[in-house]
Amino acid sequence: MMAAGPRSQEDVSPGPIAVPAPTASPIVLACGLLLLFAGMATSAAVSVLGAVATIAGMIGWFRDVLPRAAHESVPEQPPPPPVATARPKVVHLHVVRESRRARLPVEIYPVSAGIKGGLAGGLAMAILAMLYGALSGNGIWYPINLLSAGFFPGSLTATTAELSGFQLASFVVAVAIHLSTSVGVGLLYGAMLPMLPRRPIVLAGIAAPLLWSGLLHSIIGIVNPVLNQRVDWFWFVVSQVGFGIVAGIVVSKQERIRTWQGLPLAIRAGIEASGLADEPGEEGQR
Repeated sequence: MMAAGPRSQEDVSPGPIAVPAPTASPIVLACGLLLLFAGMATSAAVSVLGAVATIAGMIGWFRDVLPRAAHESVPEQPPPPPVATARPKVVHLHVVRESRRARLPVEIYPVSAGIKGGLAGGLAMAILAMLYGALSGNGIWYPINLLSAGFFPGSLTATTAELSGFQLASFVVAVAIHLSTSVGVGLLYGAMLPMLPRRPIVLAGIAAPLLWSGLLHSIIGIVNPVLNQRVDWFWFVVSQVGFGIVAGIVVSKQERIRTWQGLPLAIRAGIEASGLADEPGEEGQR
């Protein structure tokens, strides 16, 4: 196969070129297979969720490549003009600051974005939980006491009236659990949302809450038996979706920062040497 010769700038006309279209189907298929086999050690509901994700990933992947591969058009940039110099002196080569190959994601959210999103989503979840307590007639302290019931053995024999009242120790434990979990999930959203930059709410508000609820359904009987006996799963899923939507919106609104993974190792390591930085007056000294 012969290599094409160099083309002049006049021979190249900028225009759109077709590149393979991005797709999330492979990762959906991988997660589905993982949940499908994880259900063998947890519960059948996890396997059912994994089977649904596996089928969706397979169908989506097949549709992306059959009967012909999906492509999208991107504008082609004209090549830069050739560089010519008549200087007889030899100069140092500069280190290439940017990689010519994109290593995705090119931009990520800072840690503060995940913390803000987790706190905002936690506030939305708390409001929905208290709304459930008020509408169910058990009071706003009922879901709070259920959340921390796993830390108090006496809650196993507690009545609904006892769980509906304010308890300082239960309140402190529930706040600690809720804050730590909300911040942790918010940081996870901050790391995951750059993977689907076009549809952040679909990932944060629908896919992640459903997966999270399915996994909790299989282990909540071990972690918190009282919550497993008294939880209203409809409101539980609603609160998870509310958390995901609010956290996803807050995180996606934050300013992104460029990653350093495309920079040379010398610059990432902080090595100071000639040629790594453009110094003022450098051309005049040569």
